Amino acid sequence: MATQISVQPSAGKIGPRKHLTPQWVSLVSGGVAGGVEAAITYPFEYSKTRVQLVQHGSVARKNPFRLILDVARQEGVRSLYTGCTTLIVGTAGKAAVRFVSYDTIRNFLSDEHGKLSAGGGILAGMAAGAVESVLAVTPTERIKTALIDDAKTNRQFKSGIHAAKVLVQRQGLSELYRGLVSTTIKQSATSAVRMGTYNILKEMTKKQGIASNVFTSFGTGALAGIVTVYATQPFDTIKTRAQSVQGAGIVEAVKSLMRDYGVKGFWKGSSMRLGRLFLSGGIVFSVYEQVSGLLSPVNFD
Repeated sequence: MATQISVQPSAGKIGPRKHLTPQWVSLVSGGVAGGVEAAITYPFEYSKTRVQLVQHGSVARKNPFRLILDVARQEGVRSLYTGCTTLIVGTAGKAAVRFVSYDTIRNFLSDEHGKLSAGGGILAGMAAGAVESVLAVTPTERIKTALIDDAKTNRQFKSGIHAAKVLVQRQGLSELYRGLVSTTIKQSATSAVRMGTYNILKEMTKKQGIASNVFTSFGTGALAGIVTVYATQPFDTIKTRAQSVQGAGIVEAVKSLMRDYGVKGFWKGSSMRLGRLFLSGGIVFSVYEQVSGLLSPVNFD
């Protein structure tokens, strides 16, 4: 994800020239990283979504590990992976789109030494989040959320594909884009904070002379994930409410959260999301850096 520097002779002088990350490298590396991350961390996503969909007066576990154990014992381990295939495909797609968008904008905004400012990193992340929301995230999140919501009661959906067909038959193709605005806001904010924080932390480690390897990538990615959770959780909670089986508008989702739980309701499911984004931040960035390093003719630092 870094823009590289090489020394090239030019008109008798030696100066820096930044190597741009090839878009196909960003696409493949991002897709692999997203798929691996989703498969490993899905139980946390499942438990987070279950808690966010609980109505007022219902009892729900706040401890993500306890909720996961309870679901596994009462409903079977397979229940923890309800909607998993949809999320893996969607996460691989959105991560590919995110990194292509981010690296493209990063290449444009970075200076002649390949350095990206803190503001530039946030701006690139925000734009990448908006693009991935429209192209990949909203439809897959709508299906995943509907599957998890449906599994609590009726179980009318047999699979992700079946859920998509039913939803489209009921309301048309636009039904897959229910919650587009809330999802785009959430993705833009999440990507801006996550990618921006990762960029800042990575520049800090470079200044400290810390070697860039899989461990530092995992550590900085995990820290970026922690910051992202608490900074953007309200957007995620509103998005989940808006994408339940019945669906809801942003205003209705906000009102229902305030009515049921008050202001603290906007951070509902944050502990579950923390478990996932802590791991996912470390996994997705470290896998991305490793895969891109293998694919690119340039040695990534």
